[in-house]
Amino acid sequence: MGTSPDAIPGQEPPLVRVPPPGPMSRSWAQRLARVECSVVFQADSPADPIVYASALGSNVVDVDGNRFVDMAAGFGALLLGHNATRPSRSLEMQAQRMWTGLGDVYPADAKVAMVERVVSLYPKGAARALLCQSGSDAITAAIKTAVLHTGRPGIVAFDGAYHGMGYAALAACGYRESFRSPFARQLNPSVRFAPYPHADADLDQALQAVQEHLASGEVAAVLVEPVLGRGGCVDPPSQFLPDLLRLAHEAGTLLIVDEIWTGLGRAGALLASSRVGVVPDILCLGKGLGGGLPISACLGSDHVMGAWKRNPGVVHTSTFQGNALACSTGVATIDSVRAQKLDERAARVGQAFQTWLRTSLGSLPPVKAITGAGLMVGVALDSGATAAAVTHALLQRGYIVVTGGRDGHVLTLTPPLTMHEDLLEGFVDCLADVLGNLRP
Repeated sequence: MGTSPDAIPGQEPPLVRVPPPGPMSRSWAQRLARVECSVVFQADSPADPIVYASALGSNVVDVDGNRFVDMAAGFGALLLGHNATRPSRSLEMQAQRMWTGLGDVYPADAKVAMVERVVSLYPKGAARALLCQSGSDAITAAIKTAVLHTGRPGIVAFDGAYHGMGYAALAACGYRESFRSPFARQLNPSVRFAPYPHADADLDQALQAVQEHLASGEVAAVLVEPVLGRGGCVDPPSQFLPDLLRLAHEAGTLLIVDEIWTGLGRAGALLASSRVGVVPDILCLGKGLGGGLPISACLGSDHVMGAWKRNPGVVHTSTFQGNALACSTGVATIDSVRAQKLDERAARVGQAFQTWLRTSLGSLPPVKAITGAGLMVGVALDSGATAAAVTHALLQRGYIVVTGGRDGHVLTLTPPLTMHEDLLEGFVDCLADVLGNLRP
């Protein structure tokens, strides 16, 4: 394994000084609860929130002085870990020069560099990109692009999929019905859902459902995650995306691939869709794109993205479009992932991580499946209650984990792509011990 992580700042094992949440975390959390909208404390929120004070690499320190190993990494957004050197230096330099340009009117030089980096990620031919502010914003831009290009209103999306909470994305959210239902009358009525295939046996049913929806002739795009993210870290059969692309093109429809979570190495490749040779018509990036700052992108072929030029007067923009600070960290992040070959490392280490998990956990009754790709791994347990109990127990031992899956029953593990392997092995040992000591 090389140097022990104990000696490497940002790659240190847990150190729990006060049982979390400690008194300082409780005090800060109470202050927040008095002023923040309660929606934040409803969806998948822990009953025992810690409050972060500082972070470096794979470690987070809370306001009580506890040091945690971060297996969530900002919902997968911190590809390089907390306060990574290259984005941090870029941010400091940019902050001394300029924070933001003038939206889509007068760009900052950092924006120009960022758009160049983003389009270089498109796997084939000339591409164009539209920078956005969040994953949901990028999905909205992609859907608008598809509608402009095809003149059709419909979208085919998938059960279990999560694309964000903005109205365009929310209409295509198959993750939980409760997220959509209060707003259903204001959402796109032309969205149809198909089952997401978890295994080869599910593939034909999923494709048949897509084909039936496409038969209406009213579908602008098929919107899909190449690996189901919040829905449980499900890596579909390898033929799924190629078949989707074929069906979409046969119907005169576009394929939008949501790589907001999977992109930039998270799933073991710069683009998860490239693992199976698929070049989407439109591609969405986000989460890790800014190295910890909010920025996203919608990109696609020159012809498809040219739909905006063919519809003069129609725009998709915002005040902070192409924000110089986020663009500077975005350039540094893309360059770092490439220079360190973190996509290749994620594939290699992620495979070993899943092997360790299967070896240590496979015979434990609460464990139903271990899924995922690269360093985007799901441990499916027998219930949401079990997952909540395990998450709490792990926090007590110094590991930060979030849950996913439609029932909240999946431990969603998305550590930094730079996390030392000894920390991953230590987590597996701790998880095995926690699961082995669960009360029936």
